[in-house]
Amino acid sequence: MPAEAEATTKAKAQAFSFGEPIPVLDKRGLLEHLECVRNGKWYEPPVSLDGLARAFRSSPHHASAMYTKCNILVSTFVPHRLLSGDQFEKLALDTIALGNGYLERRDARSRKPLALKHALAKFVRRGVDDGRYFFVRGWEDEHEFATDSVFHVMEPDINQEIYGVPQYVSALQSALLNESATLFRRKYYLNGSHAGFIMYVNDAAQDQADIDAMRNALRDAKGVGNFRNLFLYSPNGKKDGVQVIPISEVAAKDEFLGIKGATRDDVLAAHRVPPQLLGIVPNNTGGFGDVEKAARVFARNELLPLQTRFQRINDWIGDEVIKFLPYDLDMASGK
Repeated sequence: MPAEAEATTKAKAQAFSFGEPIPVLDKRGLLEHLECVRNGKWYEPPVSLDGLARAFRSSPHHASAMYTKCNILVSTFVPHRLLSGDQFEKLALDTIALGNGYLERRDARSRKPLALKHALAKFVRRGVDDGRYFFVRGWEDEHEFATDSVFHVMEPDINQEIYGVPQYVSALQSALLNESATLFRRKYYLNGSHAGFIMYVNDAAQDQADIDAMRNALRDAKGVGNFRNLFLYSPNGKKDGVQVIPISEVAAKDEFLGIKGATRDDVLAAHRVPPQLLGIVPNNTGGFGDVEKAARVFARNELLPLQTRFQRINDWIGDEVIKFLPYDLDMASGK
């Protein structure tokens, strides 16, 4: 081959970029210009309630924050003859987790309220006509409540006023990333490939039988029973005759603790629950501060607005059905 042709075929250094930045307002912003889908009789919610329900336990911090709010509300709630503590607890959890809560008023023959029963918000749909609500479990499986017999507790949304939207939606991606990091770590330990590598053998002393034996030994070291030691005897072998070149050690670690910590902070910021109320162990020596002060600030900023939202039921029913005791940290000790 001529020298000129050989020079033109030599590899050259190349540089390129990939992965264009994706703005926050891209694509999904189109949905904000649409109404809730009208399904003839009722409106469909703007956010999948089934998706919110499945994401409820995606992250321990996500679920624990909602349970904390619900537990405090239940501990201060005063049961009423029309509304038991059990029914209120279900209503509170639905409202916090799904942004919507529903109470059905069941009347006696005298048309006076007999009881208030919780309806699962995941399946309740608001009717096109005012005062109409439907319980929809699936295709052709619907039940219409009596007109004006359902009260709708909702977290307000800035794009529509038919359904509520949970306040934590902005941190939902962080909760799902937390779950993905945990699932990745589980698979990482189960499959045994904790640090992918290339085994490079250039020792002339190794024959094909030795190579096959090494291949089988490495294959058996994966999956159940991993973390095994590997013994290799190579008589007359050279120092660098067998080399292990790691190629995925950094990728396999994937900053697991960093991802867990960052997503935890995002979720707690969206729920606005102090970490010490969730039993989180601080990473610094100073800790999170006085837990009692944090609990009081949390009760003032988060608990009272929730209680006020539920007390609107009293105006609808015409009775003080929803009543709360003051949030007192000494209430359990009887002081």
